[in-house]
Amino acid sequence: MENHDVDRGRWITDVAPYLGPLRSVVDDFEARTGVAVDLPAALFLRAQLAGFRLPGRTSAGGSCRLLETADGWAAVNLARPDDHASLPALLALLGARDADLAGAARRTTASRLAGTAQTLGIAAAALAAARSRRCPVRTRSCGERRHRPLAGLRVLDLSALWAGPLCAKLLGLAGAHVTKVESTVRPDGARRGDPRFYRWLHEGHDSVVLDFASGALVEAVDRADIVIEASRPRALRRLGVKAEEFLSARPGRVWAGLTGYGRDDDRIAFGDDAAVAGGLVGRDAHGDPVFLGDALADPATGLFAAHAVVRSLAAGGGELLCVSMAASAALLAGSGTVPC
Repeated sequence: MENHDVDRGRWITDVAPYLGPLRSVVDDFEARTGVAVDLPAALFLRAQLAGFRLPGRTSAGGSCRLLETADGWAAVNLARPDDHASLPALLALLGARDADLAGAARRTTASRLAGTAQTLGIAAAALAAARSRRCPVRTRSCGERRHRPLAGLRVLDLSALWAGPLCAKLLGLAGAHVTKVESTVRPDGARRGDPRFYRWLHEGHDSVVLDFASGALVEAVDRADIVIEASRPRALRRLGVKAEEFLSARPGRVWAGLTGYGRDDDRIAFGDDAAVAGGLVGRDAHGDPVFLGDALADPATGLFAAHAVVRSLAAGGGELLCVSMAASAALLAGSGTVPC
């Protein structure tokens, strides 16, 4: 990845103790593909281009807050306009008498705060609720194997925001032909951010906008060798797209599904709240949690996913890769195993 003349010192210093697993994955990806990965750029370029300040109990991007509760801490991420519209309902369900979310949080438990927010479609997590020994990448064989080099394979990127596009970027740098797909009714939310970061993620890729209801998505998936997506499985099934059928239709294919907590869990997540769920936080002078970096679970998941795709292809493919953001964060926080 290209270098950018910016001061990354403090950002790197804060997260450096947690990067061992990522450095191992990056080293193996580089050895397998010959692509040199600029890890600091992958982790911090968005923050630097946007001029974000180092985070505290508000995330670098400003949408996520760490809130003290009656029994711990939780993150609530108001990342979209709909989340702000749902805030009064959240306060009402928590029994708040005013518009003070922090006050309402102190009168309830971390799990209740996060669970109530999730019922309204707001990304939220109790601190370290997802700390476990689950692997960030779970692999299931769904098709026949066929060994093929990555160079020239067709990657269909159905994902948005950061993690999936970073995975696609790395595969493109390794020689794959990447096509970015957006819906006519739901463009990538990352377009609302810094356009320079969006270009950096997608440069060199084809870009198409499809009416998913027309059947065009099914046709695009059928032409692909590798699919990257970050959707609920049932949402894609309603559109006629099934990962298992894609993998069984032709040998050597790979499907990478990037989700907050796993393909069997409908909770939504973004990078900051997923990091909190995995316990990937810093500590202030009083020992209380603060955010680390900028939505670290996002780029970490993208790096784990790209590595998993390359490893799968080396084994012949035919695999469904389930990459969890919360589990990726938990691994960096020191509670997980090596990627598998």
